[in-house]
Amino acid sequence: MNEKQTALIFKAFCDENRVRILKSLRSGEKCACKLLAELNITQPTLSHHMKILCDSGVVVGRKDGKWMHYSISRDGAKVATDLLNDLTAAQSGCTDKSCCEK
Repeated sequence: MNEKQTALIFKAFCDENRVRILKSLRSGEKCACKLLAELNITQPTLSHHMKILCDSGVVVGRKDGKWMHYSISRDGAKVATDLLNDLTAAQSGCTDKSCCEK
């Protein structure tokens, strides 16, 4: 995965409203109307946040009539978890000692 795709995933977690949305979706799929009521935000604000969450792959949406229903993507969540683990894994020492010499 390249840096741009990685940044899209982590952008999803970098806003308190998106974190609140993710916490709400932990209990299962929710209609946008339910999220609007729970979060007390406007529809354009919810749409903005849901686009970022869906673009990241962490959330998926499905249309049912005039409403969108959202849920956490288990595959997307696994990708995000694996990325975080990979990015924060300790590497074994410096392999190019010439940069460390005085």
